[in-house]
Amino acid sequence: MKNIIITGTSRGIGYELAWQFADAGHNVLAISRKTPQTLLGNKNITCLSVDLSDETEMEKVDNFLSHSWKTVDIIIHNAGSLLLKPFSETSQEDFENIYKVNVFGVANLTRACLPYLQKGSHVVTISSMGGIQGSLKFAGLAAYSSSKGAVITLSELLAEEYKEKGVSFNVLALGAVQTEMLQEAFPGYEAPITAKEMADYIFDFALTGNKYYNGKVLQVSSTNP
Repeated sequence: MKNIIITGTSRGIGYELAWQFADAGHNVLAISRKTPQTLLGNKNITCLSVDLSDETEMEKVDNFLSHSWKTVDIIIHNAGSLLLKPFSETSQEDFENIYKVNVFGVANLTRACLPYLQKGSHVVTISSMGGIQGSLKFAGLAAYSSSKGAVITLSELLAEEYKEKGVSFNVLALGAVQTEMLQEAFPGYEAPITAKEMADYIFDFALTGNKYYNGKVLQVSSTNP
């Protein structure tokens, strides 16, 4: 039984992951701004309403960990914010809002959890193929894709900084997945992978990927960008 923190659990991949880990007998801390009522009934899931863009809200996580778990085995940084807007119309505030969730949220939550991470702990950050250098880029996603590139570099750096502690940091750069967020950005587009199917892959990788990888970026896409 492992202690697993998952962000962005109100819907999509994060929601599916929370159920999968809980059903497998693991303890889950499900973090999202809005708490899905359906997760509250599972005895293995603790829901915590946290705004990842607000650094002061990390106190909620620290309070829970210090009083309940004491250790964290896996963090899955799955929460994300997407903006589809032409670059000429994208303001600094737009960029800041995306980066607060996609980059600063990852950094802040990781920092809050550092005292509870131990040898063998695995931190998995969900990025995007749009953040991969040389991959196909889509107009209108300047803030989103650049933020996903930033967390790749952040994870590579943290893997180096904490390798002596035995904590692994890896990134999964996902291709298109059929989620609510994708539909909001690209109405009518049909992705080749469902949220449940991608959650299956992330589930296995979070549990075993640190045996084979540290500081790596794995491209998880069924299409050729």
